[in-house]
Amino acid sequence: MKRTLVISDIHGELDKFDQLLERAGYDVKTDQLILLGDYIDRGPDPRGVLTRVMELKEQGAIVLRGNHDEMMVAVADQDPDAWERWEKNGAIHTLKSYDSSIEKMEIPDSDTFRQHVSFIKKMDYYYQTDDYIFVHAGVDPDIPVEETDPLILIWIREPFHHGYHGEKTVVFGHTPTAYFHGKGNHGVYYGKNNIIGIDGGAVYGGQLNCLELETNHVYSVQ
Repeated sequence: MKRTLVISDIHGELDKFDQLLERAGYDVKTDQLILLGDYIDRGPDPRGVLTRVMELKEQGAIVLRGNHDEMMVAVADQDPDAWERWEKNGAIHTLKSYDSSIEKMEIPDSDTFRQHVSFIKKMDYYYQTDDYIFVHAGVDPDIPVEETDPLILIWIREPFHHGYHGEKTVVFGHTPTAYFHGKGNHGVYYGKNNIIGIDGGAVYGGQLNCLELETNHVYSVQ
């Protein structure tokens, strides 16, 4: 592979996602695409994004799980504690993308919904190489990634942001980069402690970022 392209936190923004892949010149034959999770919620077409991600995985993309994707699975598995949390995090947009008649929190009677839940269940929580760890939210600074509770990998914030000092560079999403840069700056964040944040907060009026790892070039769509 000539390039490694990394994208995170699409959140139902299918049009922006497709535009970004086109802008980056993504070629399934020569590029390794890595997606860091949060495909659903808040945006206009969560169902479409997951369908597109399934296609990309079949073509060779590495597809990881985010906390929003995890909440969808928990609700589908009838976890009684999951409904309220998911509702607070934009679930209704996802549910209505499977059944436009839905007005409240209920599981859609949809084969596609069930297929997408099964697809998410097969996603890994992290991917690592000799030099990098790719993960949705971050890693526990004190525990090897392969021994870490998966929920930490999709929910952690400050303890990772400030406490990580490992040799491998961690590429992550989950926390919009404006949190690090300051309001209005949605570009990729390069932490001095070997972390790279790429969530541009696209669904909040920011931008969807694609990091070309080898060159640190960033493609973006607002």
